[in-house]
Amino acid sequence: MKNLGIYIHIPFCIKKCLYCDFLSFENTAGGLHREYVNAVMRELDFYSNIYDNKFIVDSIFFGGGTPSLIDARLMKEILLWIKQKYQVDKKAEITIECNPKTIDAEKLRIYKEAGINRISIGVQTLNDMELISLGRVHRSEDAKETYALARQAGFDNINMDLMFAIPSHTCAVWQETLKQAVCLNPEHISFYSLQLEEKTKYFEMFEKGELELVSDDVDREMYHFASKFLKKSGYHHYEISNCAKPGFECRHNLKYWSMADYLGIGLGAHSYVNGERFSNVRDLAKYIGILGSGDVTIPAKEEKARPKWVEWRHINAEWDDIVDFIITGMRREEGIGLREFERRFGKKLFEVYPEQEGLIREYVEKGMLLLDENRMRFTIKGVDVSNTILAEFV
Repeated sequence: MKNLGIYIHIPFCIKKCLYCDFLSFENTAGGLHREYVNAVMRELDFYSNIYDNKFIVDSIFFGGGTPSLIDARLMKEILLWIKQKYQVDKKAEITIECNPKTIDAEKLRIYKEAGINRISIGVQTLNDMELISLGRVHRSEDAKETYALARQAGFDNINMDLMFAIPSHTCAVWQETLKQAVCLNPEHISFYSLQLEEKTKYFEMFEKGELELVSDDVDREMYHFASKFLKKSGYHHYEISNCAKPGFECRHNLKYWSMADYLGIGLGAHSYVNGERFSNVRDLAKYIGILGSGDVTIPAKEEKARPKWVEWRHINAEWDDIVDFIITGMRREEGIGLREFERRFGKKLFEVYPEQEGLIREYVEKGMLLLDENRMRFTIKGVDVSNTILAEFV
């Protein structure tokens, strides 16, 4: 039996941040939350009839949106349903994303009771002026209080999400946020560069000339400082945007970067199972309507039946798998294994990419890549031009 990760998308939040293009909705009522959870549980039920006897669930991840916004008892209900319908490893990593201002001691108690063992806190920055500029509803003290409450509730695996290259961000402010975060001593720290996305408030402001973005040079300076500082502080920089204390790497997210199987449940959720990619509709009313009606059918042996809430499906060809193997694997600090590539695809990397071999060796000479008989990976310098290099394999 293979391992399977399950991702549950909770698309509700207090307020959309100015930079956010995630599939989420603000100012939603509890009744809608109940309807949505019912739909999620019906979708879980559907797939349990297909996958239960073929996979052991070793990771579960509640993401959003803001999963901690809705009633904690609903989260517990979903988790108990998964344990009832699937074979769940007793040591499974079970994560919930939490935002300050949506969490309290009672919610954390219920999470712990339900079996959640990893908390991911959306901190972004520990500078109040930057939190205001991002449109966040919390302040730095709220983030620290949430962290303290999680510790008091007994959580010993906590991630803090941080963001750099915020408009008008300075290196001094970013360094101070990192230092304060490390002083709190979380097991895991994710650090992302702010990306300007269309259909966000930030994008509107940018088009009007009201938003001052940091330069690429400052962005890279912030990234390199974070990598060096976190390594010196005892964290393993195991993926481009993620550091962890040894043994606390996010097992669920590693599935995305290792071409492992994961099942996405909920609005707009994406899946990759048995070499097949598929994703759900992004229309909330449609998703709830289909899964709340008699349209849900459980196939007996028709595993390729396409549920009505799935809007896109693609069976990977070998070429798709090769590209995915390289693009996702190169995000990891360890890069890709060349022997593993040959085992998977029956050919050596440069037999598949003969025209790229010379260019790749040039990048090695320039200090962008490390290449030996068994592994290819980026140097920290190479991460800066990773998209350019990876484009050669698409």
